[in-house]
Amino acid sequence: MAVSISRMTAPSFTDTTDFDDADRGFVAALEPAVIKAADGGVVWDSDVYAFLDGECPPTAHPSLWRQGQLCARQGLYEVTEGIYQVRGLDLSNMTIVEGDKGVIVIDPLISAETAAAALALYRAHRGERPVTALIYTHSHGDHFGGARGVLPHGHDPVPVIAPAGFLEHAVSENVYAGNAMTRRAAYMYGATLPKGPDGQIGAGLGMTTSLGTITLVAPTVDVTHTGQEETVDGVRISFQLTPGTEAPSEMNFLFPDHRALCMAENATHNMHNILTLRGAVVRDPRIWSHYLDEAIELFGDQADVAFASHHWPTWGKADITAFLALQRDLYAYLHDQTLRLLNQGLVGSEIAEQLTLPPAMEQSWATRGYYGSLSHNVKAIYQRYMGWFDGNPAHLWEHPPVDQAQRYVDCLGGVDATVALGTKYAADGDLRFAATLLNHAVFTDPDHAAAKEALAAVYERLGHGAENGTWRNFYLTGAQELRGAPGRTELDATNPEMAMALTIEQLIDSLAVRVDGPRAWETQLTMDWHLTDENRAWRISLSNGALTYRAAPAAPQDRPGAAPADFTVRLTKPQLLGLLAGRGLDGIDHQGDPGVLTRLMALLDTPDPDFPIVTP
Repeated sequence: MAVSISRMTAPSFTDTTDFDDADRGFVAALEPAVIKAADGGVVWDSDVYAFLDGECPPTAHPSLWRQGQLCARQGLYEVTEGIYQVRGLDLSNMTIVEGDKGVIVIDPLISAETAAAALALYRAHRGERPVTALIYTHSHGDHFGGARGVLPHGHDPVPVIAPAGFLEHAVSENVYAGNAMTRRAAYMYGATLPKGPDGQIGAGLGMTTSLGTITLVAPTVDVTHTGQEETVDGVRISFQLTPGTEAPSEMNFLFPDHRALCMAENATHNMHNILTLRGAVVRDPRIWSHYLDEAIELFGDQADVAFASHHWPTWGKADITAFLALQRDLYAYLHDQTLRLLNQGLVGSEIAEQLTLPPAMEQSWATRGYYGSLSHNVKAIYQRYMGWFDGNPAHLWEHPPVDQAQRYVDCLGGVDATVALGTKYAADGDLRFAATLLNHAVFTDPDHAAAKEALAAVYERLGHGAENGTWRNFYLTGAQELRGAPGRTELDATNPEMAMALTIEQLIDSLAVRVDGPRAWETQLTMDWHLTDENRAWRISLSNGALTYRAAPAAPQDRPGAAPADFTVRLTKPQLLGLLAGRGLDGIDHQGDPGVLTRLMALLDTPDPDFPIVTP
């Protein structure tokens, strides 16, 4: 029997509005819905979710099963005349707007392979129209990673439009902290879980992540303010900048001649994350709510359909306004009530247990916690304002997980006794405390087979009872790895396609966060990088374990009296990427000691993409 971890009362399962809207405008499906990479590896498979056509089993929450049925629908859909979406071929949607000479592509999915397949599906039914512009709604990888699938190398230059700050935030999430976020994303989306009633049934926002080639084409046009208007391939677009909402850099926009409103990922058919479980900067629900209200004011009378980069559209002015207003009130309520209780002295975990949503939200499918959850969103809001420390001195200097686990297990009488107690709590239905006890046992003795199996069984039960798709995937992936499946991270956000889109400053920063500080304490070095294709130069310095840099004059005569660098190179950006990849100095103009670069590279950590999570 599934054990539910949702306290919300479900709306009516007889309401088929979402299913009607999800099927509206259907043109054609991709058959078979299997997309492969050049080497034959499968990067996406929609057909594997055919089991969702059946009745909900006891190993799944009925509400999450319903959401999986909706998100698993795939194919080409007409949103309104001249606007189409390809859904269900990745975690996100690709939207295609027909212009005078070709098509504007909005959000090209995660992988180049899925993006190319989505565009090919559109062209198979609407003709071979060229891509005349690309728009990124925001700075998350599932909205830009497939860029080279629609703008392959050698494509004629076209406008690439993004909100201000896009590249900075795309890099900070996908490069600087990319290794840890990608590892946790494997848990969050359950990409390695078997697809089926006992395993992965979706992620609430979509089904899962594709496993192809992540790419990035740098923006050429920035949207800097609300009210900015652009005409692209004859299509008028009016923008609303929404920084700090679902992403640090994000925007909504209206196609006034189509009476169609793109809400990016600011309003989807679920409660979204204030802090995503893969890790991110904590979002601001107060400003999120404000921008949703502003969208109603700006566009409410001008739109007959609202669509987003996930899920299905909403049609009709009244329904659009009601949908956006409920989403607005959801984030405002989460924010304000968390702050109210915070100021009464409650900590995040206490607020998460106490807070409930208003009846109108509990009775709406569009505010269910399939992706974000009431529990972890409240804790995120607490974190945003108060940080990790809850004010209790006992929590100021706690032992790290392994040391703490060993002491708890010692107090409980050893690992075997701890496992016995955890098993008892599980049998009594207290799965949350059972998980706590058994986690201590595993972190004390990760080779204790009984402890690992008991904890895996508890995680499996918690996963099967979860209404939230990402919680289910975290629990079930944890159980899978405890039972011996190796940790495996399929996505790679550090490939050359991503690197080529970074600025030189971002490339240096990506090296700096890999410097092994203690090993580098006694090393001092300087390098000058002169980028001939950018006519710019940088002085890079390593001292006291810190890699820093500053812009430098491109010509030596422009910096009289400056000490020469230990090593200087004059090269193009592609040559620099090759040099950092270890391809050597052939064909590169250089002076000084080449061993400087070798010594720096030897001081860089190589992140483990499969670091342990459920074991120490």
